[in-house]
Amino acid sequence: MTTGGPRRVGLMIPSSNTMMEVDFVRGLPGGMTLHTARMFMRDTTREGEERMLDEFAIPAARELGTAYPSVIVFGCTSAGALRGNDYDAELCARISEVAGAPAISTIQSVRSAISSSGARRVGVVTPYVDELNAKVKASIEDDGVEVVRIAGLGMTENFAIAQVLREAIVEFTVTALSDVDIDLVFASCTNFGAMSAMDGIRDRLGHPVITSNQAVLAATIARIEQDLAA
Repeated sequence: MTTGGPRRVGLMIPSSNTMMEVDFVRGLPGGMTLHTARMFMRDTTREGEERMLDEFAIPAARELGTAYPSVIVFGCTSAGALRGNDYDAELCARISEVAGAPAISTIQSVRSAISSSGARRVGVVTPYVDELNAKVKASIEDDGVEVVRIAGLGMTENFAIAQVLREAIVEFTVTALSDVDIDLVFASCTNFGAMSAMDGIRDRLGHPVITSNQAVLAATIARIEQDLAA
């Protein structure tokens, strides 16, 4: 159900995420409003994300559905990749079912953006530990794209991820990827301030840049505009 007035974007995020809402509010065009549900998670670890998926994702979707959003976004890249791409699709279907609105995942939006770019060799930077990096790499490579290198900051406190400064993200990315042959840079994590670092990374490395929030924001806007045009 979508009533008159602004188109409502429902956003499901880890409870300790303080970046994604900011990026969405800045990026959503007029006529679209943001409405958020939080899924309890403190630690950006496999265990923390497993608990979020199993205990808090579906209740958050059900609660967010009472705001009658036009679309719902699952706003955690690594949790979407954690159990594989088939599970991510199943999770979106379940979210859509309980919330009564179409659901979009971050990792699927990233994969679609990489596919649309035509890139075949990708360099990835994340704030994550190696275990989560491996899941993100596998998700991307499932589409036949080569992840030439994936480098993480090894952070496990999700709240702290949003505190990493733009300049530090640019320098980390340049250091990690300047010596590899790639077509595109992907900066992962919805709590990472990578959208503000995109221009700096592009200028320093000379490659197109995709970030989690940029990709899923674009997919969200496109979905709503598609519905409006129908």
